[in-house]
Formats: sequence, structure tokens, C-alpha cells
Amino acid sequence: MTITTDGHCLCGQVKLRVTGAPLVTMACHCRGCQRLSASAYSLSSLYPSAAFEVVEGAPVIGGLHGENGQYFCPHCLSWLFTRPQALGDLVNVRATMFENAAQYRPFMETFTRDKLPWAATGAAHSFHEFPPREGFGALLAEHAAAQERR
Repeated sequence: MTITTDGHCLCGQVKLRVTGAPLVTMACHCRGCQRLSASAYSLSSLYPSAAFEVVEGAPVIGGLHGENGQYFCPHCLSWLFTRPQALGDLVNVRATMFENAAQYRPFMETFTRDKLPWAATGAAHSFHEFPPREGFGALLAEHAAAQERR
């Protein structure tokens, strides 16, 4: 059985849907995410582009308007998802947009070099910046195994 998960922005004008489990869940402590989320870190879940769809509304590019493709609701300005070009055909969805956001506990945290000293995520893995490319596949496999045990 394929699981679909729905989510939406604060005002509900943009609705999202993902199919299947995320490749990995994350917390990012970089200064950009801190500023965009107005919090200590942003929470996200990574999906193949084919598993993601905007089912209602028309998100607009915001943030830095650069290669990361940060998308927002045009009305309430909720930060919805990012299409990081460096990762290829993947979408990084803000996990707090999902109806079941509590199920998206971060498996890894990135950019801990910018981490506020009191911020804690409980993530299994921490990285000063991004995880090394050569170890990313093993991280995804470990995350998938952890999801199956739930």
C-alpha cells in the first residue's frame, strides 16, 4: 500500500501531497534557514520530485531567489519547499507543512557550525555542514531501515 501525506501552508491556499516515505528527514541550522523560518533551525523531509505534487495553489519563489528554488505561499508567505539544484531531481519539503508533522523527527542535522547553543533536535547524525557525498547513500539506507522499524 502506498502512503500519501497531505499538507498545506498556514492559510491553506497552497496544498501539497507526497507519496511514500521521505528519503531522509533533517534539521538545518544554517543562518539562512534560521532567518527564513524565524527559528533555531528548519525541519524538512527529502523526496524524489516524482513523489511530490502541489495539488492546489501556485507557490512563488522567495528567499534568496537563487539556485535553491525556495517556494512560498503567495498569500501567507509560508515557506513550503525547496528544490536544491545541487541534489538533482529532489524536493526538500518543510515537514511542518504536513498534517502529521510530529512523525517527521529529524534523522540528521546539518550546518551545526551555525547551531544556536541551546537548540536540540535529537537527530541521530550531526554534520558541521552537509554530510559527505560519499556517505550519503549509507545515510539514506540507514534512515529507510529506521523507518521500517517504526
